[in-house]
Order: sequence, then structure tokens, then C-alpha cells
Amino acid sequence: MQTTQRWLLSGRQHDLGDGFMVRRLLPQVQRRMVGPFVFFDHLGPVDCAPGRGLDVRPHPHIGLATVTYLFEGVLRHRDSVGSVQDIEPGAVNWMTAGRGIVHSERTPPTQRAAGQRVHGIQTWVALPPGAAECEPSFQHHAAVALPSWQQDGAQLRLIAGSAYGRHAPVRVFGALFDLACVAQTGAELLLPAEHAERAVYVLDGVAELDGRPILAGELAVEIGGTPGHLCARTPLLAMLFGGAPYGTPPHLWWNFVAGERARIEQARRDWSAGRMGSVPGEHEFIPLPPS
Repeated sequence: MQTTQRWLLSGRQHDLGDGFMVRRLLPQVQRRMVGPFVFFDHLGPVDCAPGRGLDVRPHPHIGLATVTYLFEGVLRHRDSVGSVQDIEPGAVNWMTAGRGIVHSERTPPTQRAAGQRVHGIQTWVALPPGAAECEPSFQHHAAVALPSWQQDGAQLRLIAGSAYGRHAPVRVFGALFDLACVAQTGAELLLPAEHAERAVYVLDGVAELDGRPILAGELAVEIGGTPGHLCARTPLLAMLFGGAPYGTPPHLWWNFVAGERARIEQARRDWSAGRMGSVPGEHEFIPLPPS
């Protein structure tokens, strides 16, 4: 039987602007990907005072899908294919960049005026080579459309992919799972056996994976072997995710994912020249960062 490989990773703080901090868990030198997940950000929690909010100006992506899931707050997504969608807690926004898309994420006017707390997770899923240049698209599924159930002392919601015999309605590319987990103290759960690469991120509380502690802000990754045994040592809020091995890791630069560096260079030139489209009704944009 294949031996299970394990990593325990701590994230680094990153400022999105206006003091909105995120904890970035992937990619890291020790582990660039988990299944097809190439990027993992923990947003907040942050309290936005009345009159203030999050403003991520229009910016481009290629070769990936962005996945946004909130525990608190509301964000408004707009993109260059014409999508306008507010995301609320428990729902999922899945944006497939494919050959290229531009989008923004902002606090809607009502929540900006009143003030709100924002707390959530954003991940990127690298598209497989056969889908990397697909047409860009956007999917939204409300909380009531996502599988949600009690299992072994935990409340689980399947955001995308398949796990524990359930399937989320989001159209995905390849084998993966993305689960939100709220567990009581003492809850015990085996990670999904059908996926070769698996990870647990603890947002709040303390967990153990096969007896090894995972503290809040830490990401435990296991590759191959027997699925780990997750135990909640306190009330727990966690994300479980992973999927099939990707093979050769793709190149990642800024917001671009591609199998070849030349494709990223082309995307750099396209964004600098204004050839990747725009978000209707918006005139700001994030410029290309230095090399």
C-alpha cells in the first residue's frame, strides 16, 4: 500500500488593499497544489465600518476557475461576459476563466452604507490542458442548491465536486471536492477515500488529523495512502478539499495559470494592450505588476 505523505503548512498574511487582509495557504514552496487547487486564500474575518468596503478592481485571469465561498458578508461579482451576481453566505460563485476573463469583486452599496463583517474562502482550480482555453463562463448556485447534511457529528456542505456519495451542481473539470465543515467537539470524520490528494484547513478551533494537531490558520495536506481520520478537539470551522493529482504543475504568475510560460507571456501582453476585455460599467483596472 502506498505510504501517505503529509505536510502541515502555515499561511502568510497578504494585504488586498484598504487594510483587507487575507491568509494565503497555497501555493507554497513545500506544496504548490492539492489536487487541482493551485491557490487558497482565507478572507478576513474583517469588520468594514459604514461607508467602507472591499474593492477589488477589474483584473484578468486565464487557465483557471475561481471559487468564492462566504461564511459572513456579501460581495458583488461582475465580469467581462456580463455576469452580475451578489454572493451571500453558503452560496458558491464559480468563474471559469478559460482563454481569458476580467472580473471585479466589491461590497454592494447597501452593505457598504451599513457596514458588514466579511469572512470567506477563495480558491483557484487549475484547468486541465484540454479545458485551459475554453470559453469563459460564470456559475452561481445558492446555498439551498448545494448538498448539505449531518455526518458523524459534523454539518457538511459540498461546494463543488463529489464526496461521501454526494455531487454538487457546479460544473467542474476533473475529480475534486470542496467542502465546508462545521463540527461539534468530539466529531470524527474520515476524509473522502475516493480522492488521492486531500487537505484540511482550520479557520477556527482545533482539530487533529490522525492524531496530529491542526490549529486555526494551519493547512494539513495528505497525499496518497489511507484517508486521514479528522477529529474536532473543540468546536470547529474547517474546509476540506482536494482531488486527483494534476500531473506536472502548471506555471502560475499573478492571476494567470498555464501549461507553458509562453502562454503567460501572451496574457501579459494582452492585458497591457487592453485586449482581454472589460467589465461593463467599470473603468478602473489593476495594472500588470512588475515581472
